[in-house]
Amino acid sequence: MKLFQIEEPEGGPADPGVPGIAIGIDLSGPVAIVAVAVGGNAVVLNDREGFEQQLTVPDPAAGADHWEELFVAARLRAERALARPATHVIIAVAADIDAPAAARLAIGAEQAGLSVLRLVPAAELPSDAGPALAAAIVAEDLAPRPEPGGGTGANLA
Repeated sequence: MKLFQIEEPEGGPADPGVPGIAIGIDLSGPVAIVAVAVGGNAVVLNDREGFEQQLTVPDPAAGADHWEELFVAARLRAERALARPATHVIIAVAADIDAPAAARLAIGAEQAGLSVLRLVPAAELPSDAGPALAAAIVAEDLAPRPEPGGGTGANLA
């Protein structure tokens, strides 16, 4: 008789107190592009074949609930592709987004479970990579890191 053991990826269930991976999302075009970077190498994330979902960018005047729907779908795309939670995001936006629209967008992301590290006009990101890839690289650099012993480095005292 052979025995086998089934384990969760990374050895066990995720600790909800530990930050997940940071992603970059480009919203400067008609369709959102989701990317992740590991070790400074970025890649665009796509849905699995048969589960494709169009991530249409809402009108800038859309309410936070429309933005939340988009960010939930983008977060799910990342989590399915990476098999780990996505908790932080850098968002590349069109240069002409106004402050109220940026606020609605940030509220939608937060309601979708993504902590916004920064909103950046796509034109301000390095031009050698697309905005999604550049945002992912910046997200990797700015994301909180877990400390040995399970903390995130935040001092709550």
